Amino acid sequence: MSFQFTEKHIADYHTLGYTIFQDIIPTSLLTDLRRVTDKAREIAREVTGPQAQRLQPIAKYDLDQRPFKNYGALPELNDAIHRVLTPQHYHADLDRTGILLEPAEYPWCTDWHRDWRDHMPREVFESEFREEWQWQSFHIDYQNQINCALYEDPATWIVPGSHYRQRNLPGEIAAKNAYDRDKFRNQKPVSNEQQERDCLDYTRNMPGAIQLRLNAGDFALYRSSAWHLGNYVPYRKRATIHDFCGTPEYSQHMNDRVDRKETAIKRLASAT
Repeated sequence: MSFQFTEKHIADYHTLGYTIFQDIIPTSLLTDLRRVTDKAREIAREVTGPQAQRLQPIAKYDLDQRPFKNYGALPELNDAIHRVLTPQHYHADLDRTGILLEPAEYPWCTDWHRDWRDHMPREVFESEFREEWQWQSFHIDYQNQINCALYEDPATWIVPGSHYRQRNLPGEIAAKNAYDRDKFRNQKPVSNEQQERDCLDYTRNMPGAIQLRLNAGDFALYRSSAWHLGNYVPYRKRATIHDFCGTPEYSQHMNDRVDRKETAIKRLASAT
């Protein structure tokens, strides 16, 4: 069934914090992307090890770039993005775009997080980024991410509606803080089956969380200011294109804020 854009895509994006363009990747392009991402998986494991979560950015590595450029130029996809967001929004900047992959050896999960806010010491966020993060959470030009699944992918979980809410609820804080990085990510488990269940228990304990299930060829556009995580298992093949969806101004802002973050972290370290 070919993709059909509806007003529901716009409504879901604003109310839920995500929308899914089902079956939007043509079969021939899906075949080409699967072929090149098989090589991406090999490279990622050579570079990072068997548990590699991603290869990013695509442009940095010896991969056939043509399928990704064809993906970026897909008229139906760009039209859908522009209708939900604005004509200035773009994706598939291969200097940023990555491929999300399954682990080779054992299950693991990330912590529950809201992007950027949870990627730095709390003191740095509060002093340097709190004010802009709050207004950006309500601005259509900011905090948009993409997952485009080349195989069935139920790895991402999200809390619908949390993208506009600035305050974290007590249950959300408790669910996030239950994360043990050594247990859920760094250490090889005694049993893959127990690890899979423990990661799933952690994932499900977030109030209101749902599984963002994608089929092959589906494209999810979501607000990264929402609570979300990734929960991964080695027996399910994964190759999901992961990217930001922004404007030229937001791209420059992303570059600038990395420098500001590093400066603020150094300033905090020198003061303690």
